[in-house]
Amino acid sequence: MRRIMMFNHVAADGSFATGDGRLDWVVPEPAIDQSAVDGMPGGDTILFGRRTYDMFESYWPHALDAATPAPHGRGTSANHAMAVWINDATKLVFSRTRKDVTWKHSRLLGEFDPAKVEALKREQGKDILIFGSGTIVTLLAQHGLLDEYHFVVSPLFLGGGRPLIGGLPRNVSLRLIEAKSYPSGNVSLRYEPGS
Repeated sequence: MRRIMMFNHVAADGSFATGDGRLDWVVPEPAIDQSAVDGMPGGDTILFGRRTYDMFESYWPHALDAATPAPHGRGTSANHAMAVWINDATKLVFSRTRKDVTWKHSRLLGEFDPAKVEALKREQGKDILIFGSGTIVTLLAQHGLLDEYHFVVSPLFLGGGRPLIGGLPRNVSLRLIEAKSYPSGNVSLRYEPGS
């Protein structure tokens, strides 16, 4: 069975974007970027909510062009490898408002449906990743469909930012599987659902 793995940068207050949706606050850490590149061969599919898909679609198809500014306002040497992988990955988009997706290897799934996600997990393939997409991450957590939560906590508060996960109807226990700190002050935390 395929796993669904969430990866997100969050501020120390749990926000994953500023109140107006900006991501330029992320504290850079080349070792984290390289670790992401090293893990890419384990996945072949990305789940998206509409807003995150729109942001990715506006950047990653053009990321191999040196003149295109990098996400989070900073470029890294790993950006090229990320661009190749993201452009080649299957991209599945949950959206009630988009009528079409044209970025290569993209497919529109319509409104979030946990049964569709369960079916995706049973399909042949590698792991499924999700970046950003706070609404979809919350829905996946509500339905027990996330197999790993990977947070990179940046050493700052956004104050008034958008929470990554909100409105869960119950507590969701997590079990720590890895914690690693970096000279930048970032901390990488990996969890799996607890019992």
